[in-house]
Amino acid sequence: MGSLPPSLNLPSPSKQALIDPDSLLSLFKSQQKYLNFFFQNLDLSQTLAFTQNLLNAKGTIYFSGVGKSGFVARKISQTLVSLGIRSGFLSPLDALHGDIGILSPLDVLVLFSKSGNTEELLRLVPCAKAKGAYLIAVTSTEANGLVGLCDSKVFLPLERELCPFDLAPVTSTAIQMVFGDTVAIALMAARNLTKDEYAANHPAGRIGKSLIFKVKDVMKKQDELPVCKEGDLIMDQLVELTSKGCGCLLVIDDQHHLIGTFTDGDLRRTLKASGEGIFKLTVGQMCNRNPRTIGPDAMAIEAMQKMESPPSPVQFLTVIDQQNILIGIVTLHGLVSAGL
Repeated sequence: MGSLPPSLNLPSPSKQALIDPDSLLSLFKSQQKYLNFFFQNLDLSQTLAFTQNLLNAKGTIYFSGVGKSGFVARKISQTLVSLGIRSGFLSPLDALHGDIGILSPLDVLVLFSKSGNTEELLRLVPCAKAKGAYLIAVTSTEANGLVGLCDSKVFLPLERELCPFDLAPVTSTAIQMVFGDTVAIALMAARNLTKDEYAANHPAGRIGKSLIFKVKDVMKKQDELPVCKEGDLIMDQLVELTSKGCGCLLVIDDQHHLIGTFTDGDLRRTLKASGEGIFKLTVGQMCNRNPRTIGPDAMAIEAMQKMESPPSPVQFLTVIDQQNILIGIVTLHGLVSAGL
């Protein structure tokens, strides 16, 4: 049997190091300073040319990078895809082992590298040029190997890394991300992307649901509705009040026009105020005749916002048409269950 590993010489809880709040604040201020240096020195003409090249791309916009720059490149590519722009990440290593076959003369290849001298990217460039793709170097040093080989360049000004040794790429990757995502939003605006188009690319997440789902998609209707007439005795409607999972009664007339609502909270208040007199009270006598309502074609996210609006939040909205006819109810629980 192998021997057990030696026990780790971990500090006891009483000796654990603590983060100095002043030092932490100083780090955030330093990072802010380095980011401001980037914003103040970014060449707008280079950035404009870069953005225009991506907008004019006839084929696919590919991104590539190694290490942390590779992670950023992949993320920016995914952002473009979410905006409906053809994009992809091309691994420098995999590209040299067959994946470069995906490139065509219509494509743009954006190469992210802090130094501009990343060996894997330098090996990739001549192969990508042979495929006819348009190459753009995005670096934080002005004179480097990539700049001399690519068709165009963007210089991302970097004062220094936040790392005390000026080595760990924590500021350079931050400005790469800010640069790429800002350009992505510029492309979004130039392409006049609508909310509906954006939502179509996010059908399963909260973003898409908030832009796609309407009240009529999430409301309860017909037999699910806890309805009663205004002349009904309150105590006769307790089963209806509690069995439909809405926490209320929807008071209607014979033509299904909405008269008001009576909630389980109203029941408690009425019981406290009237005592045994509640047995003689009708729903119409105690209902709220000015409840919050919404139309079936309103966005579901609008319903949630309306529920949470002042003067106090509510748990449901009655859904009515233009003739004030009750057609449904949307509850906060239902919206949450739908992922909103």
